[in-house]
Amino acid sequence: MCYYFYAIASKKDGRIYKGVSQDVDQRLKWHNEGKTKSTKGYRPWQLVYVEKVDDLKEALEKEKYYKSGIGREQLKELIKQWPRSSAE
Repeated sequence: MCYYFYAIASKKDGRIYKGVSQDVDQRLKWHNEGKTKSTKGYRPWQLVYVEKVDDLKEALEKEKYYKSGIGREQLKELIKQWPRSSAE
């Protein structure tokens, strides 16, 4: 079963939320419907980066890394290069 590390950006204030899911589209829908307590107040959200990984352990390691100082900087660069970011 595959997992995805994803990053979404608040259209309200630009903050980036990082998470892990098996179904990124459904997860984004939940964020935008206010079903996720930590992101409810910053709606609407848009998907700005997705990375497919092989298993949950790897996905959680990526999430932890991208939440670290150096990882946050790297993620900012990945978001700039990610195809859907430039289209939205």
